[in-house]
Amino acid sequence: MPRRRLPVPANPRLCGVDEAGRGPLAGCVFAAAVILDPARPVEGLADSKVLSAPRRSALAGAIREKALAWAVAFATPAEIDEINILRASLLAMSRAIAALGVAPGEVAVDGLHVPPGVVVPCRAIVKGDRLVPAISAASILAKTERDAEMVAMASRYPGYGFEGHKGYPTPGHLRALGQLGPCEIHRRSFAPVRLVIAQRALDFRA
Repeated sequence: MPRRRLPVPANPRLCGVDEAGRGPLAGCVFAAAVILDPARPVEGLADSKVLSAPRRSALAGAIREKALAWAVAFATPAEIDEINILRASLLAMSRAIAALGVAPGEVAVDGLHVPPGVVVPCRAIVKGDRLVPAISAASILAKTERDAEMVAMASRYPGYGFEGHKGYPTPGHLRALGQLGPCEIHRRSFAPVRLVIAQRALDFRA
């Protein structure tokens, strides 16, 4: 009699991982790791980029309340400049996973790459933030934490408009960067910031 292939149950300790802040010219890159509780589902999870800010905030609160475990970590602008943004994003992911209070059984990461040093099975999933609820939850936590950090940076470094564009290269941010020069949280390895530094050096010598 032929054997039937039985369905493989979902891992109850699947850890979703995602980052926020690879594209900005300023600020840290954040990553979150989330293990959802199957007994306490969070309704409405989706890729953070398609959610409004109020909806992200509400979902972030529900994730923190209901998840089996969650953690958020970051890599600094100095680390981004030293090792590049991809490696810094993966470093932030590794830190978030390591900070979990519950050991994951498996890790699923949004994108093409997995972070180094993960000792459990780990897979990268393209568009995972749309397909895997735990990754969606991680994308929401990473995005809300980073946005809050950039709002805080706006009062420390006034004039750049961080509270609005969150460090992304908007026309307003580029104008402010040209007028004020880079501040401590700008990523000096990114081309628009490098160009401003070079131009200001030429102006100084002239």
